[in-house]
Amino acid sequence: MKFLYNASSHFNLANMFTFVNITAGLLATYFITQNNFFLAIVLAWVGGAFDIFDGKIARKYHLSNEFGVQLDSFADFLSFVLVPVFLIFQAVYTVNFSNASIVLAAIVSIYYVISGLRRLIQFNINTDAGDVKKFFTGVPTPLGAILLWIVYLASIYGMLNAFGVVLLMIIIGWSLNSKIKVPHL
Repeated sequence: MKFLYNASSHFNLANMFTFVNITAGLLATYFITQNNFFLAIVLAWVGGAFDIFDGKIARKYHLSNEFGVQLDSFADFLSFVLVPVFLIFQAVYTVNFSNASIVLAAIVSIYYVISGLRRLIQFNINTDAGDVKKFFTGVPTPLGAILLWIVYLASIYGMLNAFGVVLLMIIIGWSLNSKIKVPHL
């Protein structure tokens, strides 16, 4: 079991937490296809919890390495970019839109996915393994996902129409690569 505390192991303890995040994201995607949005959201939040702890474990046990940085970004892309966009597309856009409106929703969804991917790639380029800065530049993808969950909830509870969801998805997508400073917790 020494591999769990070996920074050069791809299966160290921090990366195992990241693999759970990936698993939760994949399962959330499956449940979205089954229109089981509640379970998908629960799994996304489980992934989020494991995302918090993978970094803390990596720093505490000195397990940070380039593989872990890349793995964490792939997990973030799945759990905090693809899952919330897919959820909103399936639960909000396909229910409320047709024809030209669904095309608009698809374009905005792709814009958000590309914005999230760009943000994660730029973060990886600018980050050294184990380095934690005081502030993020731009909204981190986990926070973007939380904002999208709030938008989703506002929509399903009738406080926001589908076009409002589109507009907020554009704004949140923009914020991922903005100059907004967000404190690192």
